[in-house]
Amino acid sequence: MQKLLITGGAGFIGANFVRYILERYPDYRIWNLDKLTYAGNLENLAGLEHESRHNFVHGDIADEKVVEEILKKGVDAVVHFAAESHVDRSILQSSEFIRTNVVGTLGLMESCRKNRVARFIQISTDEVYGSLGPSGAFTELSPIAPNSPYAASKASADLLVRSYCRTHGFPGIVTRCSNNYGPYQFPEKLIPLLISNALENLPLPLYGDGMNIRDWIYVRDHCAAVDAVLHHGKNGEVYNVGARQEVPNLDIARRILKALGKEESLITFVEDRPGHDRRYAIDSSKLETQLGWRPRIEFDSGLRETIEWYLRNSAWVANVRNGSYLTYYDRMYRRRGKTLSER
Repeated sequence: MQKLLITGGAGFIGANFVRYILERYPDYRIWNLDKLTYAGNLENLAGLEHESRHNFVHGDIADEKVVEEILKKGVDAVVHFAAESHVDRSILQSSEFIRTNVVGTLGLMESCRKNRVARFIQISTDEVYGSLGPSGAFTELSPIAPNSPYAASKASADLLVRSYCRTHGFPGIVTRCSNNYGPYQFPEKLIPLLISNALENLPLPLYGDGMNIRDWIYVRDHCAAVDAVLHHGKNGEVYNVGARQEVPNLDIARRILKALGKEESLITFVEDRPGHDRRYAIDSSKLETQLGWRPRIEFDSGLRETIEWYLRNSAWVANVRNGSYLTYYDRMYRRRGKTLSER
């Protein structure tokens, strides 16, 4: 698996995975395909502009021509992170989620099938399972019951991967991960939103009573899990990825405020969003027993590292919040009208 196409590699988890692979495998080469929507930020890849093993391609997974051009370079595997992923946005504008997450995934798989790509990893989410009661955890055999348009679009894509595996013998694998946090996360998501607001003494908005519970995993642990599945996973399988670290949103807000020396009066409760799942919890025993992966970062340690990263990278936060990150492609990756991938 020395030649990889990573889709959505300028996003939060994708960019962390790109860096992880380049650090861990010196002989690997990456084609990084990203459409650069609002959540695609090339500043997440700063320092890789002249890395010969990393080839950035500005393009859409739904553009068959662009995908075919990359796959013809002899790609061994595709790791598919590209997705519209923000639940609130999916409620307001569902069509883009269907276009990217469902239609885009289908077209990408079809191109991989035609070009005989040896492995396809569909990066999915625990949200496809819906909401849990006060006890228990999702396993790979839990029924799919999505409660938001985002979750429904990811569940649809997962089922398409399954259908291709069964119908075409397609070498697809699905991973379903719990909530990620860590460096480079776009501040519409809970933890970076709370950190960046707290730093500016702005209200920390929490839906409802703030007691929605998520199983939190540090992004680098997720990258290690995907690495294990990429190299040792079984085609046609689903692997859950979680850290067994359930924390209510209100507790996270309090921990962030305490770490930054801020008053809890900044916490503000807002009207709950429609279809808001109460609790997620992931049982990743299958991944642990079959592939030997284990999460390594405890939540308090990971949260502390994340807060410190945002403190050290105030310019990154400012560029995201004022929108100037959207010009990074033109400033750093265009050379006489050519993209980095065309150098």
